[in-house]
Amino acid sequence: MQLRAAHPYASRRSAVLANNMVATSQPLAAQAGLSMIARGGNAADAAIATAITLTLVEPSGNGVGSDAFAILWDGKELHGLNASGRAPMGWTPERFAGLDTMAFHGWEAVTVPGAVSAWVEISERFGKLPFADLFEPAIRFAEEGFPVTPIIAQLWARGGRLLGDQPGFAETFLPTGRAPLAGEKFRNPALAHTFRRIAETKGRAFYEGDLAEAMVAHSKAHGGAMTLDDLASHRPDWCGTISKGFDDLTLHEIPPNGQGIAALMALGILDHTPIRDLEADDPRAFHLQIEAMKLALADAEAYVADPAHMGGVSAADMLDDGYLAARARLIDPARATDFGAGAPKQGGTVYLSTADASGMMVSYIQSNYAGFGSGVAVPGTGIHLQNRGWGFSLDPQSPNFVGPGKRPFHTIIPGFLMKGGAPLMSFGVMGGPMQAQGHLQMVLRTQLWDQDVQMAADAPRWQVTEGLGVACEAAMGRDTLAALSAMGHQIDADAPEAAFAFGGAQLVHRLPDGGYAGGSDPRKDGAAVGF
Repeated sequence: MQLRAAHPYASRRSAVLANNMVATSQPLAAQAGLSMIARGGNAADAAIATAITLTLVEPSGNGVGSDAFAILWDGKELHGLNASGRAPMGWTPERFAGLDTMAFHGWEAVTVPGAVSAWVEISERFGKLPFADLFEPAIRFAEEGFPVTPIIAQLWARGGRLLGDQPGFAETFLPTGRAPLAGEKFRNPALAHTFRRIAETKGRAFYEGDLAEAMVAHSKAHGGAMTLDDLASHRPDWCGTISKGFDDLTLHEIPPNGQGIAALMALGILDHTPIRDLEADDPRAFHLQIEAMKLALADAEAYVADPAHMGGVSAADMLDDGYLAARARLIDPARATDFGAGAPKQGGTVYLSTADASGMMVSYIQSNYAGFGSGVAVPGTGIHLQNRGWGFSLDPQSPNFVGPGKRPFHTIIPGFLMKGGAPLMSFGVMGGPMQAQGHLQMVLRTQLWDQDVQMAADAPRWQVTEGLGVACEAAMGRDTLAALSAMGHQIDADAPEAAFAFGGAQLVHRLPDGGYAGGSDPRKDGAAVGF
């Protein structure tokens, strides 16, 4: 990664350089995290405070009822955390008999939420500050109000139109009868109370106490299956990471039940192509990446699930170098091929990256899945819940066939890049099916093509959709899009709501002489901040 004063893309923001850094999609949340380092905390404290604040200020993408994953470098070792929840024990296949698909909204879409357990686990194992201190900015914003940012205002309005009739949604998010406008202040005193209960009980109130009881009562009133035992039995897992090398780099992802393995597979496939001979914005480079990603997504769709239910196929099998070399040989360097790839539905997610002067770095992601998740909000608590149940299948032959206590397929993935055994970049690209595809693009742009983190975030992106379909940002240019079309790609350069479709990158890259460079995606309201 080379720092440059100018670059060829539309945004003219520079990378932020500092010894301590937070990058995320909402400026108040970024400042909340940075303030924890300023008061003597570390990158773990900053990550949790940022994550907590995001549940308030960016409710379309995440909430207290979200799931979460993290990769953390503690100065000596890399750690991976899977804090995704499991299906209620009442979710037997018989419960959904006669249905074609899982529910997308309502209580029948809600699995046990895991984000709160991630906050507790990371704080207890790596944090320096008292757990309750990490809630102070979010509680203040919830009680006093915060100005809603422009992009979130758009997503909020869309969520209101779609979900206004879901249990508790209007009471929680449309208290004046409509979504708040950009710049309007929004208060959520019920969520402030929930924050306090989580803070003072270190999460126990959420999984075993009064907040758990409120969620279960609401579930029961609306035909849901969630029980107190489902919540109390939840445990996050320190699962480590899976990885793939590319030259002297190693990309790390969380193992299945997430889709991070698709980014590793695509990078491993590209290792066996002439990608190194091409420039960043060469149509041939885009073509190779697209084809590699299609192959990786085809396998992810077929095999990735709760690891206990992958039908004998392991992550190691999918990352075997001989297998990936064979997959690479399927790529026609001049022509698009339909490998039968698919991608999950669009999602609502937040991502953050933090780093401190001691060398600790955290890559963290939490998500509702769809915008505002299930649409379910528990009255009087400010809690709204994800719809991760949609990641299950009702096909008995699918590795993601719904079952009690099972984790669903997950789209959200934090990324982490190592070089020579040392940490190099903590990064992610929020946005459903864009995430693994965005990880690949960020790694290649910052490492192979030497772009700085802000330049890489600003650069136009592509997204494999289905079959030969590829959504592309118009900023890729007419000539490039025409060249890709001539290769047989079915290009959509007029994707609806393109600012949302291509995700939101947040990156923190270690500098050779110490300190960090931070980049934040112009497609979001966020910022990279540091001191």
